[in-house]
Amino acid sequence: MITYIPDGMQEQKAIERTTHLAISAHQDDIEFMAYAPVAECFGAPGKWFGAIVVTDGAGSPRSGLYADYTDEQMKEVRVVEQKKAAMVGEYGFLAMLSHPSKEVKDAGNIKIIEELADLIRKAKPKYLYTHNLADKHETHVATALKVIAALRRLSPEERPEKVYGCEVWRDLDWVNDDEKVYLDCGAHPNLMRCLSAVFDSQIVGGKRYDLAAEGRRLANATFSTSHACDTYSALNYAMDLTPLMGQSVDIDDYIAGYIDRFKVNVKETIGRFLV
Repeated sequence: MITYIPDGMQEQKAIERTTHLAISAHQDDIEFMAYAPVAECFGAPGKWFGAIVVTDGAGSPRSGLYADYTDEQMKEVRVVEQKKAAMVGEYGFLAMLSHPSKEVKDAGNIKIIEELADLIRKAKPKYLYTHNLADKHETHVATALKVIAALRRLSPEERPEKVYGCEVWRDLDWVNDDEKVYLDCGAHPNLMRCLSAVFDSQIVGGKRYDLAAEGRRLANATFSTSHACDTYSALNYAMDLTPLMGQSVDIDDYIAGYIDRFKVNVKETIGRFLV
């Protein structure tokens, strides 16, 4: 595990001050899915944002400057980029667990669950952000499941108050409006762009994540409501995963419930106007 504390505070104390914690599969996922808590904590007294990245980033696409980089070289680059983001965003701490994606997707890999449980227990955040379970990237879903498994190992007093599943490789526009969690990304637009631009290996490597992430936020802000002026200037959606910390809640059924309710909503709307 690689740990980085931008302001140089002693590691244990840096982790313990965390109020908002994001756990992602890859370097850059944090900045794209959890900018709202980064902005909320930025320069705010008593609020600290912490970040945990689970994989090593070795499998990312590459071209241009990075076309001939080996997986080992790419891992080094992505660590540097993620540290730059932590510095720019003034994170309270950054931990990179550096596991290959295949280990994260291994349902029997208990080590990652134990690592996450230990870090969450130390940080004891009020709010936790991770991937949503309807994401189309397998490593994102596997990471979210590891996070849930880790949370279930904790005692109730060690768990966060809220857990949110955020959008990256599939947006959450389809979730019914009364079930969406609205993450306001409008603060510090200059910071937002800086954080996205830090990940040069991905942008030059052929994926304009910086433009795509900002475009989604702008689109969400405008299309979030059809009969009112814009309330937000930039917006990400999330789903509430808090109930999944309970052992008795079936994960499959919980996520399928969102899909089923969306289906009902669409059919009811069509039914009201069907000739």
